[in-house]
Amino acid sequence: MKFQLKRIPDQVMVITGATSGIGLTTARKAAQRGAKLVLVARNEDALRQLTFELSKRGTEAIHVVADVGIEEDVNKVAQAAIDRFGGFDTWVNNAGVSIFGRTEDISTGDLRRLFQTNFWGVVYGSLAAAKHLKQRGGAIINIGSEVSDHALPLQGMYAASKHAVKGFTDSLRLELESEQAPVAVTLVKPAALDTMFVEHAKNYMEVEPRLPPPIYAPDIAADAILYAAENFKRDIFVGGTAKLASSGAYYAPRAMDSYMKRFFFRQQRTRTPARDRNLNSLHHPGPDLQERQGLPGPVFESSLYTSAATHPRVVTAVMFGLGLALAAWWRMRSPPSGMRPG
Repeated sequence: MKFQLKRIPDQVMVITGATSGIGLTTARKAAQRGAKLVLVARNEDALRQLTFELSKRGTEAIHVVADVGIEEDVNKVAQAAIDRFGGFDTWVNNAGVSIFGRTEDISTGDLRRLFQTNFWGVVYGSLAAAKHLKQRGGAIINIGSEVSDHALPLQGMYAASKHAVKGFTDSLRLELESEQAPVAVTLVKPAALDTMFVEHAKNYMEVEPRLPPPIYAPDIAADAILYAAENFKRDIFVGGTAKLASSGAYYAPRAMDSYMKRFFFRQQRTRTPARDRNLNSLHHPGPDLQERQGLPGPVFESSLYTSAATHPRVVTAVMFGLGLALAAWWRMRSPPSGMRPG
């Protein structure tokens, strides 16, 4: 099914989790390209600062203080977009949080809260967006994860929530396509990113957590989101390792389990004693207006795999050109027909 998606400069975009990490990077990039923005987060001060920052650069933007885990708040976001801009063209469900620790050690209240944000926030946002976009046309972009397709120790409920996001997103897409609704539904699956993810997570371990390498820049995810806002693509993996992990879990699940048990407990733990457990963003907003935490180690600023997935024509042209160059080089080094080397 073909979808008539507008160019970014002609769009009104709703972005949840807009004051940090992927959401903040996406908002700034969308603003640079001329989109009108509806910025959503729990941190009112950060929202005001971001709206002021983008407005000074000529962007039309409003902000709505909302907890995506509360349906009434999400409906308020949709209505604000309609009241100010007459509607919206793309809705990005980005807000999310994690918990580090063994699942049996984590309080059920915290487990429920994570699911309220990561899963129900996506459900409420998608349903509010679908109701409007079925009449107008546009895109719903849900942020899953590489762990949408495989399990992860020490972040079990986060992985479960992203599995649930994938199942919901895929089902919603099927239902909308079956009624030929003009709504493109994309699931973006990032690998580990240098965002405020670790800083915002609640930690039940006795040491500080970390993300297993390789680590990618949030700009790659933001570019994938903006691509999906203009071009329908069912799934987009951000970072080649995200695709590799998904394929490994599908084709060799027991081998993947063995790999996880051997490496992923150690790779998610530092040697630094844990800070105060109350310093997190699970129940309340935390430090915002930072795209990156500045994680130790190398950060990949680009992904050849994601570039190939989002720009297949360019990659095909490049490969074709390389093929021609290789053929020409081979012809030049080969002896003329009928001659043999002495």
